[in-house]
Amino acid sequence: MIDKPSHVPEYLALLAASDADQFLTEGLLKGEEVHAGIDLAKVVESFPTREARRSAEPIRSLVEDAMYAFAEDRPKADAWLAPRLHATLRLTRREAAEKRLWNHLALAVAPDYVVWRHLGKERVSAERFRGAADRQCFSRLWWAAELFRNGSDYEPVEAACGSQDLIHNTLRLDLIDHRPTAQALVRLLRSGLGGREVNALWTAINTAGATLIHDALAPDEPRDPTPLRNWIAAAESAPPVDRYNLPEGPDEEPVPEDSVEALVKHFTELFETAPVRGRKTEE
Repeated sequence: MIDKPSHVPEYLALLAASDADQFLTEGLLKGEEVHAGIDLAKVVESFPTREARRSAEPIRSLVEDAMYAFAEDRPKADAWLAPRLHATLRLTRREAAEKRLWNHLALAVAPDYVVWRHLGKERVSAERFRGAADRQCFSRLWWAAELFRNGSDYEPVEAACGSQDLIHNTLRLDLIDHRPTAQALVRLLRSGLGGREVNALWTAINTAGATLIHDALAPDEPRDPTPLRNWIAAAESAPPVDRYNLPEGPDEEPVPEDSVEALVKHFTELFETAPVRGRKTEE
C-alpha cells in the first residue's frame, strides 16, 4: 500500500480534472506507487487568501487517525470521518460544489487514504479521486454530513454513513435535500433496517413521491444563513475536532419533530408493501 506523497501542500487548492488525469497512473490506482507531489503542485490554482479552514494539515491528521483506527474495517471509517471532515472544512454548499477542490484534496493531500479506503481486488476506480460528488472519496462524505446533519447535531450522520447502501443510493437524488426526509430515513435505519430493506424502502419512497409532496406532508422551516456564516467565520480560531466526541455543526434550527414523525409513519406504511429481496410475502 502506498504512503503519502513526499511533498504534501500546506494549503488546499484547486486542481482541474484535465490536470489531475496525468497523476492518475496505473501505479497509483493499483496502490503500488504514488506521485512525489512536487510536479502536481505546479499545476494547481491557489486560493487568493490563506484561511485556517484551507489548511491541509488538519485533514492529513484526520485521515491518518482514521487509517489507524479502522485498519480492520475500512468502511467504518466513513461514519467517523464524515462529520469531522465537514466540521474541519467549514464550506458553503457553493464551495463544496467546486470539484477541483475535491480533486486536490484526494490527489495532493491524501491519495494514500483514497487507495486505503477504496482499493478493490486489483485497483481503485479513478472516480474516487475525481468523480461525481456522490462517488468521489471525500466529497461523498462531506455531502452525507451536510444532508444528514440535524442542525448542529452530527449524530444522524454517523447513523447514515454506517449504512453503505443508504449513502450510496441517496446522495445523487434531490429528494434527500428535504431535511425531514433525511431525518426520517435515519430514524428508520436506527429501528433496525438492513441493506436490503433500505434499498427497497428508498425505491418505494422515490416511486411514491417527490420533494414537493413530502414538503406538503412534512414541511421544513426556512433556513437562516446567518448561523452558517458565523460558523465558517469561527474557523479561524476553532480548535481541531475531537477524535472521541462528535463536533458541533452550524447552530441552525433542527428539523421540526412533527415533520419527521409524519414521514416516519408514511415511510413505514410504504415499507410494508415494498418488495424486499429475500422477504417472503403472505399469500
